[in-house]
Amino acid sequence: LALKGWGIRDWDGQYANIPSKQLKVKVSDRTLIKTADAETRAVTPEGLQEAINAIVAKYTSGRSFVRPSGTEDVVRVYAEADTQAAADRLAEEVADAVRRHC
Repeated sequence: LALKGWGIRDWDGQYANIPSKQLKVKVSDRTLIKTADAETRAVTPEGLQEAINAIVAKYTSGRSFVRPSGTEDVVRVYAEADTQAAADRLAEEVADAVRRHC
């Protein structure tokens, strides 16, 4: 903060809360999903990331990624969009894609 000459209000003003939804998808083998880029891109199974990209493209300010749990046989889905309803729908669509690919 000191380097930028910011006060606490300046710093706080940099954050915008975006509607989001997190889900857990039960899978038989969470190790099927491998990720890269700080767990924001699914490398395997083949076709999953492409499916996520196609789903995300339908949403204004959409963003979503998946990652396997480290302790449970679940895949965690994270989604953001311009409204809470859109974030909820995006998360459900990505969860369906995870179910189809795993």
